[in-house]
Amino acid sequence: MRILGLDLGSRTLGIAVSDPLAIIAQGVENFRFKDESYEVALSKVGDMLEKYSCEKVVLGLPLHMNGDLGEKAELAINFKKMIENEFNVKVFLIDERWTTKQATRSLLEADLSRNKRKSVIDKMSAVVILQTFLDQQKGGIK
Repeated sequence: MRILGLDLGSRTLGIAVSDPLAIIAQGVENFRFKDESYEVALSKVGDMLEKYSCEKVVLGLPLHMNGDLGEKAELAINFKKMIENEFNVKVFLIDERWTTKQATRSLLEADLSRNKRKSVIDKMSAVVILQTFLDQQKGGIK
């Protein structure tokens, strides 16, 4: 069973997918859409669910450092509802406060240029979000 991992921004959607055993996350794409065109992003999610036969979705929840919900977190919650309503799939929210920092560190260790890092950072953040979920679920997918 594959699981789809997402990092939603105002113009980008980082996409990752698990292996069939739901053990390892791998980056798929850094999808760009027009500013706040979430219907376009939703359509892309549908394409990915079908292409990879995913049964679950993990979406990053951008909380403030103190744990409070902000405007971006509310957007993620609304996008979660859109996915669940449109595709009848369970969506899990994962705290993503440190994902960009972790992804950037990995890309720096790989010695990628600033421009290359910028072009793949959301995809790598989606990988971190999904891998966090997969690691939490070891011992049985719930």
